[in-house]
Amino acid sequence: MLQINFIRENKELVIKGLKTKRFTNPEEAIEAIIALDATRRQVQTDRDQALSDSKKVSKEIGALMKQGKKEEAEVIKKQSAELRDNSKELDEQVKDLENQLTQMLYQIPNIPHESVPEGNGADDNVVVLEKGELPKLEGEALPHWELTKKYDIIDFELGNKVTGAGFPFYKGKGAKLQRALIQFFLDEAEAAGYLEVQVPLLINEESGYATGQLPDKEGQMYHVQNENFFLIPTAEVPLTNMFRGAIISHEQLPKKVTAHTPCFRREAGSWGAHVRGLNRLHQFDKVEIVQVQHPDNSYAELENMCAHVEGLLEKLELPYRKLLLCGGDISFNAALCFDMETYSAAQERWLEVSSVSNFETFQANRMLLRYRDKDGKTKLAHTLNGSALALPRIVATILENNQTPEGIKIPKVLQPYCKFDMID
Repeated sequence: MLQINFIRENKELVIKGLKTKRFTNPEEAIEAIIALDATRRQVQTDRDQALSDSKKVSKEIGALMKQGKKEEAEVIKKQSAELRDNSKELDEQVKDLENQLTQMLYQIPNIPHESVPEGNGADDNVVVLEKGELPKLEGEALPHWELTKKYDIIDFELGNKVTGAGFPFYKGKGAKLQRALIQFFLDEAEAAGYLEVQVPLLINEESGYATGQLPDKEGQMYHVQNENFFLIPTAEVPLTNMFRGAIISHEQLPKKVTAHTPCFRREAGSWGAHVRGLNRLHQFDKVEIVQVQHPDNSYAELENMCAHVEGLLEKLELPYRKLLLCGGDISFNAALCFDMETYSAAQERWLEVSSVSNFETFQANRMLLRYRDKDGKTKLAHTLNGSALALPRIVATILENNQTPEGIKIPKVLQPYCKFDMID
């Protein structure tokens, strides 16, 4: 959530940023917020004045009573009672206006970093780098949804029977490959200094608001209505909420945590080959990395997090490219975001497998996450997160890119985890 002081002092910058993010009617929205804030501050001033006047009058009552001026004291008492009642009414108005203002601020996305390019959608994202040779498959290459059926390692029809579309069963070597990837990703995260955490898969409403999933993505999350819980769309949510309301010494920064979780997303997507098989699921596994950083270091660390993800892809021997997301494609919460994509040889297209983002103070302001600087003052921290990595499309590209007439070769780095080198 943007800070109201920042909006007041940087109105044109905020409006420009919202336009870059393709936010509808930014001028109208920001003017309404500033006007409501002005009303709130005026009512707050009136309330404070009423409280001050009430205290002064109360002192006068005591003095008059000592002087034996009871009638005058009674008149003053009525004035004091009226002032107290007025201050209570004004206090309720302040609370109501603050709530209205918060709800309006919840609707405003983070403003993008100055380096974010203009653009309307994914087609306008900028390719920053591309590494690895695109595989050339011999003979008739099969897409992963055919390979999984051929080798009986992932069963989409069984998942559809038990739950519904987007909830596959992983079987035999398919399950072992999934588990191997998870352990490999966690080991790499631990080697990079991240503390592994096992987190809840359900969050409360406050946690959803704290990281920006609510109200922006309410329709995309599975909701447990009786308890008003939500299934997590990513481990980012519980990991970041570990620090909600915290004040962290600058000496304790950064905080680096990682977790493997299933992720749940209601988004239905669209029809066609590009959402078949593992390309888009309602339940999938992911290893997430999250950092709480000092603002001075967050952008350098964003590059380090990207390098970490790139290293995973290189060790998996997958060709990949790094994209800088444009204003029309960057998420609601992010100030700057890079996507990593791997190339699917059988589908002949790039598949997104990771997003690495810097949210600056946007989440920290929502969750009151602060650090105490060297001067003793508390300031909002920066939060960052990245997929390291999401499994479905990684599995898809491993299967497709490594298919041979004899079977599917397992990348060397995974063989000690899988305890086999071929799916046949």
